Amino acid sequence: MEHKLKKAKIQKHKKINVFILEALFFTCLMVFAFGCDESLQTTSGDFSVTNINTSWSEARRIIQAALADNDPVVRVHAIEVIASTRQLRMMPQVRQLLQDKFVPVRFAAALAVGDLEYSPAKKLVSQLLEDNDTNVILAAAYALGKLGSFEYLEVLRKAAANQDQKVRANAALLLGKSGDKSSLKLLWHTLQDKNSDDRAVYQSAEAIAMLGDRQIYPKLWTMLISAYADVRVMGVGSMGTLGTPEAKDALITMLDDDVLEVRLVAAQQLGMLKDTTGELEVLDVFEKNLTVRMDVIARERVNVLTALAIGRIATPSLAKFLPKLLKSESKFVRLAAAKAVFQCTAR
Repeated sequence: MEHKLKKAKIQKHKKINVFILEALFFTCLMVFAFGCDESLQTTSGDFSVTNINTSWSEARRIIQAALADNDPVVRVHAIEVIASTRQLRMMPQVRQLLQDKFVPVRFAAALAVGDLEYSPAKKLVSQLLEDNDTNVILAAAYALGKLGSFEYLEVLRKAAANQDQKVRANAALLLGKSGDKSSLKLLWHTLQDKNSDDRAVYQSAEAIAMLGDRQIYPKLWTMLISAYADVRVMGVGSMGTLGTPEAKDALITMLDDDVLEVRLVAAQQLGMLKDTTGELEVLDVFEKNLTVRMDVIARERVNVLTALAIGRIATPSLAKFLPKLLKSESKFVRLAAAKAVFQCTAR
């Protein structure tokens, strides 16, 4: 009996792992399926005033190439970078991807239209309300809501009770992103619903944090003390989203986590809150060459998270490593570094 319970728990956690990857897909570019061979050494380029323009131009080139990449996952990440760094000049290319044949690309493109309130794409995104995929319809409804057609938020509210757990989780995510605080009661119901699986529960918790409800803190804390690193990463991200002094203190404690990836995400979230406390954790990746003994997949994952943390912390001592990361063999590390360049130069 004990063996069967343990096996069931492992199988359940595998499902959580899949969800964690999907949930982070559009927010922190964690990539687990592709590799690169380089480790991060202390030698680097100098991200000084003299080459900021060069790095920015290289970052833009990387994003433009990624938008046309044959791999739909690369296109999705490129769209996320454009939306999160508000590169409005690239939105005409994103607009074209609303008609991409791959569902995640259409989903990401519709989200970008909403996030940037890009009205030139309103007519085209409206057509996605007839899409064959329910998740794309949700993204279209979110975009239209952000563009002023608030009645479409009702599509998201209804989907929060959908029996398809991925649809339910995405509905929760988009309600949080919409800023519609009248949806808080519904999100709490989804969080506490016994029919919600872990993906829906975690996404509802983050959505509640997005809407600034401080009562979500205890739930987020239970995620931080999970035995599973991927759940802790989700909790760290949600704490950063909540952004209260209490949440910030909790993030600082996560800089002592046993898992490097958790520490890097905590440093990134603190940086988002204008706190550079995690700078030393990121510097350790270079100065202690922490990736040298990692396998290809783990190394890439850490390199991506390192670049993302640099973008949020944006201190000169970290930004100087971006030129090297921009030249990574991994498309995903280059995309994360490009995002960091845009964030650093914006400051």
